[in-house]
Amino acid sequence: MSYSRIARKLAQGQTIILDGGTGTDIQARGVPMAGETWCAEANLSHPHVVRSVHEDYIAAGAEIITANTYPTSPLLFNALGRDDDMVRIDREAVRIAREASDGRVPVAGSFSVMRPMEQGVDRVKTYREWPERQARALMRRKAESMADAGCDLIMMEMMRDADYSLWATEAAVETGLPVWIGISTEPGEDGTLTGFARPDQPLAEIVPALAGTGGDVISIMHTLPNHTGDALKIVRQAWQGPLGAYPESGFFKMPDWQFVDIIEPEALVTYARQWKASGASIFGGCCGTNPQHIKALAHAFGRAP
Repeated sequence: MSYSRIARKLAQGQTIILDGGTGTDIQARGVPMAGETWCAEANLSHPHVVRSVHEDYIAAGAEIITANTYPTSPLLFNALGRDDDMVRIDREAVRIAREASDGRVPVAGSFSVMRPMEQGVDRVKTYREWPERQARALMRRKAESMADAGCDLIMMEMMRDADYSLWATEAAVETGLPVWIGISTEPGEDGTLTGFARPDQPLAEIVPALAGTGGDVISIMHTLPNHTGDALKIVRQAWQGPLGAYPESGFFKMPDWQFVDIIEPEALVTYARQWKASGASIFGGCCGTNPQHIKALAHAFGRAP
């Protein structure tokens, strides 16, 4: 299915259902996560599992599926000396997603600014930075690799700052594909919402910077449900376009997701109804969620298959 149906729904303010946590669902199905690249290698080692995750989300009611390209971050793969592998894995990930879709729903390419991470936690290694010129070149290659692979749109995911995330989003917009911007946030020591793992970047400053790039949607994603509502209010102060929410549940100890206190599907629906009242029209799940969460959202908002 082309993106045109989604574009019409956006223009009309209609509800759109996304998929859930692709990488964590791959892990939940028994695929071992790589020590440095999380679920990226699964596209090569277990393509049948990746495909089944996509298929199950479509069956649950997802109107867009997201290729397993989040972990093939241009920063991470550059740090590992694997720039060409990023392109190769992206091509395979999008191929798997398109095969699973079989024309039924559009395929998004996930674009992150993931960097090398400390083992056993969800914090990045802070020793490595990239000059802006080099970072922008890496971001352009990532965006072009997903466009060339055949994505229908690009999902910027876990955007968290007004430097790397901004440069990545601008590179995605340059491809001419629709770009959906997903921002991740957490409270700082004083309770102010900041970019995830970027305590130096207040959410209230990140949003205007990313909103000015020309993206089509802004979502709060990979954020705990109880912080998502407040974050959406901050987004609304700088963005009047389509608004989405797809939270995480559980926590990460690199390289494995910890499925602890996972939100019940009906509890996610209750939150989503609150977010809808605040202006959101796009709902799904991130890490820790699965097809049962998406099925509940689809049923609640009239998209039950």
